[in-house]
Amino acid sequence: MDFSVENNKEREFLKKDFTVVDVLMKRIRQAFVSGEKVSVGDLNFEGIIDFKQNFTFVYITLFHEGLSPIRWGSCRSSLEETINRDIEKIKTYKTYNDFEVADSSKCRIMLEYVTDQLSVSFDDIRTKVITPSRFEPGVTGIKLVLQGQSYLYMPTDAWVNSQMDLRTAINSLLRKTYIKSMTNKISERIDILKKTPHECFIIKSHTFITYKDSTIPLYRGNLLYEYSPEAIRDIAMAGADWTLKYQTDDGKFLYYYDAKEDNYNDHEHPNRPEDKLYYNDLRHCGGVVTLIRAYQLTKDPKYLEGAKKALDYSVTLTREHDYNGKKAGYIYCNNKAKLGGTGMILIAMMKYRNETNDKSYDEYIKMYTRHLLSRIYKTGELLGYYIHPKVQGGNPLVDMNDEERRATFSFYYPGEALLGLGLFVNYFEDDEELRQEVLEKGELALDWIIDERPKSYADLFTALPSDAWLMQSIEEWATLPHFRKQNYIDFVFGDAQTMIDHMYQKDDTPFIDYEGSFYYEHGDHFYPDGSRSEGLIGAYYLAKKIGNEEMAENILKACRKAAQSQMLLYNNDINNFAHKNPEKSKGAIRFKATRQWIRVDSIQHVACFYFRLYFAEIGLDAK
Repeated sequence: MDFSVENNKEREFLKKDFTVVDVLMKRIRQAFVSGEKVSVGDLNFEGIIDFKQNFTFVYITLFHEGLSPIRWGSCRSSLEETINRDIEKIKTYKTYNDFEVADSSKCRIMLEYVTDQLSVSFDDIRTKVITPSRFEPGVTGIKLVLQGQSYLYMPTDAWVNSQMDLRTAINSLLRKTYIKSMTNKISERIDILKKTPHECFIIKSHTFITYKDSTIPLYRGNLLYEYSPEAIRDIAMAGADWTLKYQTDDGKFLYYYDAKEDNYNDHEHPNRPEDKLYYNDLRHCGGVVTLIRAYQLTKDPKYLEGAKKALDYSVTLTREHDYNGKKAGYIYCNNKAKLGGTGMILIAMMKYRNETNDKSYDEYIKMYTRHLLSRIYKTGELLGYYIHPKVQGGNPLVDMNDEERRATFSFYYPGEALLGLGLFVNYFEDDEELRQEVLEKGELALDWIIDERPKSYADLFTALPSDAWLMQSIEEWATLPHFRKQNYIDFVFGDAQTMIDHMYQKDDTPFIDYEGSFYYEHGDHFYPDGSRSEGLIGAYYLAKKIGNEEMAENILKACRKAAQSQMLLYNNDINNFAHKNPEKSKGAIRFKATRQWIRVDSIQHVACFYFRLYFAEIGLDAK
């Protein structure tokens, strides 16, 4: 499909002079404060608000720190009458008097109005197919007409309510109708709707939000950003600062934060009690690397102090076993010993050692290295787990059959382990015997993973590569000329090109903020993915390392596009209006476009990608 016409129309709209909207928003605020009616007869909204009677629903929402938003929408005979009706109804909310509406720095006002609607069959609404009946969270909404009454799920409902899927949107809509009282099950509510005479529409809107004394247009409830090296540097630093700010005394990071609800309830572990919230050792180590990257840029020792506290926490998770008569150590967390867990602590410790020359962790570094070597199977396969509660009764997996190896397969863990081993080989000079063993077994593992894994696990590969850690590890191993094997290099550049081929471009993006983000199949909801982008920037550094300047420049261009797409994940004081505690969410980096969830790795991957990209832009190469 040709998306250029609609996308260009949207881009041009967002470039308009919205002075008249700013005047309107100030009048709306004044109306809340004084009780007087809003007058719009002297305002020219041509090209901005095309009000149509019985069509243009207008919604006003108030946001205030610590309070749930209050929102009302209506459609009367004129824009003026509609706005005044919204204000009238909002003032009836029980919590209205808690909103300091007169203070523009405390109470923010959002105006959203319907611009288009398309009649569709409910069964024809899609989420992955590019079609006029597509539901796109934050960009399109849904309107139902039941018994002559209109019910709307506005596009910004996805952003405000931290939603991203059609099923949740439909349930939010049906909860506004009488159907909600007939059953509590979403599936049953949908069945009732299908059997009930109704009309259904896909709707679009335009949205504005106040920010201090100005008014800003929104897209998908957010801002649109322009890439610059300085912009990504600032976002990376904000992410690192947020990570450090909420580090606890025992060295752990704030693992998960729901900015919408201002709580720590992890969506993957929703039933955990507050005193036993889930924590993940791999993502913890990613937080360490983020702080080290921040130190590389700033040389501020506070980041190394935070990294050391975090490393000391990881040490407490260490268990030992024997490896050829010497101590080996692994990270044990959540009743599991993951290959990637030990790989990540080795990465973090080696990067810390490189920046500080602090050798106090050297015995742990050697123990972790020996453990990783012990997990290289005779064929070269790196085994995903040493302990798994569902395999062999939770005992150490010393001998595994083919079925068990397959059941514990991971795309991520071997790359993490090999990156840790690569850093050890290149920068640990105090145990040459161990270093030589790493060189020998590391080559065996790299040969297997490049040449044999695609045959053994062919059915597990996806259209969009998942091997960013392996790409980074080969970049590291390529520091040694012997490891600049053509098949290794071809793998990295091949995966980089596949990522680029699965990246939305300006001329094929269905929505304007998709550009630079990834997809498995064209039409997928976009993946603004810092994790994969770390592999992409690793490919750039590999190209520079081997002197392939043309390849490096092509990958760098793609990295810039990917970086721009991820800027929309950043929480700043303009776009965090829907958060209960905006001050706390500011500076963090979210999971998804309309999800208001933050996890330590959603910050880590984007921030570390940004740091390395920024270093590339200014001509530095941070190890």
